[in-house]
Amino acid sequence: MQDQLQTVVNRYQDRVDYLEIRLEQSESTAISFRGPRLDAVDRNFGLSGGIRACHRGGWSFVTFNGLTELESRIEEAIAQAKLVGKETTQLAEVAPIQDFVRVELGTDPRGVSLAEKRQLMETYNQLLLDIDPRIQTSMVGYRDRFGTTYFVNSLGSCIAQERLDVSGSFAAIARDETGLVRQGYESIHSRSDFDILRNIEERVQSAGKRAIGQLEAKSVKGGQYTVVLDPYLAGVFIHEAFGHLSEADFVYENPRMQELLTIGKPLAIPQLNVVDDATLPGLPGSLKYDDEGVPAQRKYLIKEGVLTQRLHSRETAGKMHEAPTGNARALGATYPPIVRMTNTGIEAGEHTFADMISDIEEGVYAVRMIGGQTNGEMFTFASAEGYMIRNGQIAEPVSDVTLSGNVFQTLKDIEAIGNDSIYTNGGCGKGGQSPLPVSVGGPHLRIKNVVVGGR
Repeated sequence: MQDQLQTVVNRYQDRVDYLEIRLEQSESTAISFRGPRLDAVDRNFGLSGGIRACHRGGWSFVTFNGLTELESRIEEAIAQAKLVGKETTQLAEVAPIQDFVRVELGTDPRGVSLAEKRQLMETYNQLLLDIDPRIQTSMVGYRDRFGTTYFVNSLGSCIAQERLDVSGSFAAIARDETGLVRQGYESIHSRSDFDILRNIEERVQSAGKRAIGQLEAKSVKGGQYTVVLDPYLAGVFIHEAFGHLSEADFVYENPRMQELLTIGKPLAIPQLNVVDDATLPGLPGSLKYDDEGVPAQRKYLIKEGVLTQRLHSRETAGKMHEAPTGNARALGATYPPIVRMTNTGIEAGEHTFADMISDIEEGVYAVRMIGGQTNGEMFTFASAEGYMIRNGQIAEPVSDVTLSGNVFQTLKDIEAIGNDSIYTNGGCGKGGQSPLPVSVGGPHLRIKNVVVGGR
């Protein structure tokens, strides 16, 4: 396949400044339950691709669904690029690569029957429904997808990458006699093994127990508190509030952000280190090469409190005269690569959780996230669970915990970084491409002067 695509690219490469083809073959299964009912079962086999051409700084992107139309689609892409190109093509240099990246499989989900997958999810779904009479409904989903992406470009790169994703999602919605509704959620993901979904009864049930627990929580009193974020919420915070600001397409098009995000500028306390690391094994955002054929890297976005790197495609790196970072990613072959995160997190510090809360007279412990938004440097997040901290101890549960502030001030208001960093799976949205598999990570974080809103 690679040789065939490379032959076609070679035939047209002199007509534009840059040309690439991505072709993806995939097969997937999806099963979902809503309440006691089986909601959907889907099996899909796909072959699709995309062509990008660049001429005098003008980009075009054309998709195709079969190899018979490939050359006519390349002609379209070249014509469109020439139509819009008016300036100079600026792409950071990357050495050509030839490679085939295979998945190291445990239990291959393609060898597990559809009946077994359905029965497993049905069992977990019933577990959620049986936890408590106040569980009104459930949403349980299973998905596996195995794909091989072929990438060739006019610079001589020829890369094939296999990818497997297996995931389960488990949500419970609880309601009390007053009509108050709460939910709990749990998800599990593997890049190599169907068995990750076996024998997880306790994790599945934890979603329902969290929903029930929040029914009994009273709304937090709004005000400024010292807040401790759990590792999941700390990872989501750094991804949403700072990670997106590190994506160079956003910075390049925003003069204010160029001023705020100057490389070498102190942004946070000296103990803070933030990374985007696609080389971590087995996580949703892990990859060997991005969708432009650039090798994956571990990047320090913040090193000892100082802004040290940002995330790039080849184009943004070329325009900003910085090194490419391997962060051009696409949701699939029918989407153009754009600057995206991979596995983004905060490195662990030295404090235990007990130490972090020991001297807090009144504070809030915020756990997980159910929603939020960012607007430039401003953020607002709603935690899925909350607990008051009183006299150095975790106290009563509270609900309706929303956290808001300015990310640059918040990075300076961090008082302690935990020694317990973990990564969890997630999905990121940007530019109409959602959910792109990513992972978020971090330890517990203690932050002062956080504005907390209740109901």
